[in-house]
Amino acid sequence: MSEQSFRCGFVAIVGRPNVGKSTLNNALIGSKISIVSRKAQTTRHRIHGVLTRDHEQFVFVDTPGFQTRHGGAMNRMMNRVVTQALNDVDVVVHVVEAGKWSEGDAKLLPLLPKGERCILAVNKIDALKSRDELFPYVAKLTSLHDYGAVIPVSAAKDRQLDVLLDEIAKRLPENEPMFEADTLTDRPMRFIAAELIREKIFRLVGDELPYGCTVVIEQWEESEKGARVAACILVERDSYKPILLGTGGMHMKRIASEARQDIAKMLDKPVHLEVYIKVRKGWSEREGALRDLGYE
Repeated sequence: MSEQSFRCGFVAIVGRPNVGKSTLNNALIGSKISIVSRKAQTTRHRIHGVLTRDHEQFVFVDTPGFQTRHGGAMNRMMNRVVTQALNDVDVVVHVVEAGKWSEGDAKLLPLLPKGERCILAVNKIDALKSRDELFPYVAKLTSLHDYGAVIPVSAAKDRQLDVLLDEIAKRLPENEPMFEADTLTDRPMRFIAAELIREKIFRLVGDELPYGCTVVIEQWEESEKGARVAACILVERDSYKPILLGTGGMHMKRIASEARQDIAKMLDKPVHLEVYIKVRKGWSEREGALRDLGYE
């Protein structure tokens, strides 16, 4: 028998905001590459996460949720990221939430490839009261779009993820691996650190704080013994600062403490983290400023 060929390719995970794309991305890779939040549009960058198995290497592209409800420079830029990802990859995984279908889901359909290149991942099946709810829901979606496969999954509960990976693997082209077998992402550690800080912000004050904030790593010094990191939380208005600080600075202390623990775990060494706030008005509405901050 001939030796099994190796397959390697790019996989886009797409869907409307809040269907669990980042949770699925992290669960498939087995590591926290994308930040997870209950708030829509948490993911702003196209993140490459890498999973290598015996005969396949998957390079996952975790895109922002395609935004149809709001305009603005940031949302226009994020939608361009989604559209470009769909054109550049070998396989598209369209993630929807089990039992829920909205205008946002429908508006993404014309951008998706048809046939074998596109897999429908029905996420959050653990939230369904009965599996009987799933069949009419899937029948409706497959009548709206031509999918190569439909896989019910639960990213949060780690259900059916191997089945989804096997379906993706069948569609990857025969290629040599692009990354070493132990690579998890092509993003630098300082980028992931900034994302971890941003996750803590959204989890702690996300209901109060609008999306006019981002995180910039201004200092990164690393040695065998540890790392020193200085991070700036960039906000658009002076009124956002007290929201981030909290009473007696408690919010900022908790954000910094929880982020420091995650960064130390990621680097596997002690971390000294300093986090502070700067105001830069209107940065999220200027495409030049967004590019300077690493968007697109």
